[in-house]
Amino acid sequence: MTRRRKIILLTTTIACVGLALGAARARDVPKVATGFIADVLCSETFVSNLAPRRNLVETTDAMPGVGLLTWAMDYQVDRVRKDVTVTLFGISRSHAVYREGLGCTLEHGTDIADVALPPDDRQPALLPEIAGPAVVPPQSPELSAALDHAFTEPAQPPYRRTRAIVVMKAGRIVAERYADGIGPETPLLGFSMTKSVISALTGVLVRQGRLKLDGPAPVAAWKNPDDPRHAITVDQLLRHTAGLALGSSLQASLGSAFEPVNRMKFIEDDMAAYAASTPLATAPGTVWNYHDGNTIMLAHLIRNAAGGNPADALAFVRRELFAPLGMRHVTLQLDGAGTIKGSSEMLASARDWARFGQLYLNDGVAGGKRILPEGWVNYSASATPNAWVGIGAGFWTNQGDSFGATFRVDHGWPRDAFFAKGTIGQYTIVIPSERLVIVRMGRSPNWPPEADGVFDLVRDVVAATRDKGKVARGN
Repeated sequence: MTRRRKIILLTTTIACVGLALGAARARDVPKVATGFIADVLCSETFVSNLAPRRNLVETTDAMPGVGLLTWAMDYQVDRVRKDVTVTLFGISRSHAVYREGLGCTLEHGTDIADVALPPDDRQPALLPEIAGPAVVPPQSPELSAALDHAFTEPAQPPYRRTRAIVVMKAGRIVAERYADGIGPETPLLGFSMTKSVISALTGVLVRQGRLKLDGPAPVAAWKNPDDPRHAITVDQLLRHTAGLALGSSLQASLGSAFEPVNRMKFIEDDMAAYAASTPLATAPGTVWNYHDGNTIMLAHLIRNAAGGNPADALAFVRRELFAPLGMRHVTLQLDGAGTIKGSSEMLASARDWARFGQLYLNDGVAGGKRILPEGWVNYSASATPNAWVGIGAGFWTNQGDSFGATFRVDHGWPRDAFFAKGTIGQYTIVIPSERLVIVRMGRSPNWPPEADGVFDLVRDVVAATRDKGKVARGN
């Protein structure tokens, strides 16, 4: 296709969607697209130390339709200033700035909140060490075959592009493998797996008595009892039933650029303020609708409960979660107002994602200390009514009779499995009955569901690590 025809196709697509959804939303599309690319390239260039070109190709290939925009983009990576600038046809420009220890923030022409990185208090880890410094080779031929299969590319698209796999059994790594340029200490972008971390931090505040699941969420913009948003609860934010009119975050395609939630993420400086100002689309608690605004509001509540400023929030996260679990290669990125981008912006090594999963395998306890409230793990994995993908309170789940849960069980997942999930192929899977945590990171399309190979990976790892006596007993 010639450049001229591509331009015509792109402008026609935006115009047609603009007629259907409104001109204002259509005008957002170029800025959303450049913002997303600038954000990812900045994060994974300066935090993950990945090659920008390879990263751009792998990311956009995994998102259907995005090529209609990215072919027309120019990007500049300045390794001296540590920033990334992305432009589209000269009609849109996004600029992401890296700050040491804080990752990348999109700059929208206003000052980015000045944030003092809290000092490392050298708190000892409570979770036992999961492996030595060297990469742990598969501990059996069956595990080796499982990882071989997971890293083998299909003969034709869609490609898996697996970046990292860590398999833990009973708290110790029994197999791990990494793509070229990635290792045990490489922080990798978890996308929406970040939501599960925000759920855990919400649980910490519930245990401490500083947040309640039921009753009105303490959001200043919703404090008026006559405001219908006053009825929104923390539980509804966790389960994506709050009803805010922000569209959907389920897609990873060109179409998702038209969703209001992505204006929040890639155009607004203060994401929480934008989400808090959004009207209701449905009455709180009545309809399930997965979008990032729910988790951004939880990040706002965490910041307020921790003391109100960004440094307080970051210190709270480190003290209450990362340090006890020994998560040492983590970056939580912030928006322009200094609030944690809790919907999709945490980077952590695959081993650190596994440590996070181990906390849930241990029922919220690390080294004998309760991190999460008693019963929080079961609550997190309990099915949300009418959530067809199979999702609980911050985690995806195989509990219940949803389409998603049934589909996964039919494809070999244990019924008790639950997991953190990030778009285009990120997983931290917890399987209590098998004492397993499986982390898989990559760049794979969300559709078809088999594209990332995770169904085969789970089935193969369970079979390779299952206790033979357990199988013989019929359990």
